[in-house]
Amino acid sequence: MSRTDPLLTVRALAKSFGANQVLKSVDLDVPAGTVTTLIGPSGSGKTTLLRCLNGLEVPDAGTVAVTGGPTVDFGGTVPKRTLGELRDCSAMVFQHYNLFPHMTVLENVIEGPVIVQKRPAQEAIADATKLLERVGLAAKRDDYPFSLSGGQQQRVGIVRALALKPKLLLFDEPTSALDPELVGEVLSLMKQLAGEGWTMVVATHELQFAREVANQVVFMDGGVIVERGAPAQVLGSPREERTRRFVQRLTHPM
Repeated sequence: MSRTDPLLTVRALAKSFGANQVLKSVDLDVPAGTVTTLIGPSGSGKTTLLRCLNGLEVPDAGTVAVTGGPTVDFGGTVPKRTLGELRDCSAMVFQHYNLFPHMTVLENVIEGPVIVQKRPAQEAIADATKLLERVGLAAKRDDYPFSLSGGQQQRVGIVRALALKPKLLLFDEPTSALDPELVGEVLSLMKQLAGEGWTMVVATHELQFAREVANQVVFMDGGVIVERGAPAQVLGSPREERTRRFVQRLTHPM
């Protein structure tokens, strides 16, 4: 599969919570081996979009198709098995880490591969050990999350996602809960993953990361995609006034 072929294709995705329509007919193509960053104000629909891609939220309408995986039409009842197949295609890195506090670092990482994917425990432990070594946390494998810094917890969260060997990595504001001095270590790891060709969709306010790493930037507001394109275009010369105001506000805060 080349970088021009979409790994993920989303059409007319819609999601409401009560009277609040959070996503309004969203279309999105994510080519294989590329990084797509989702930017936009709080409440614009970025997190809901990611959760719909992962099957954590069930859309009200639209389709999500993954090359080599399922095509899910949310216009009707979706079987649990099909939703599970969609969920298996991606792994989510959450804003607040979401590590299990009663489990060690190693136990957190192998939980998905062993319990969900039914992989042999020794195989999952070997994979997890290599991944923890790679991110400089091998010595922390038997520690509990409370003893780690926020940056270390988020790196464990990323390792936990990688251990599932997904087709697609989803990041929901992965640095927004971190102290400023810890942001760099997480972004550095994400840049490495991008360089290795992982397909990533990242909701973020880190515009510099988007400029340096993204292949496409998608600006959302009010549940719709207002503008999309290369970082130089969307962040440097936005066509839409709403995009321009948002970028200026983040680039030149009061």
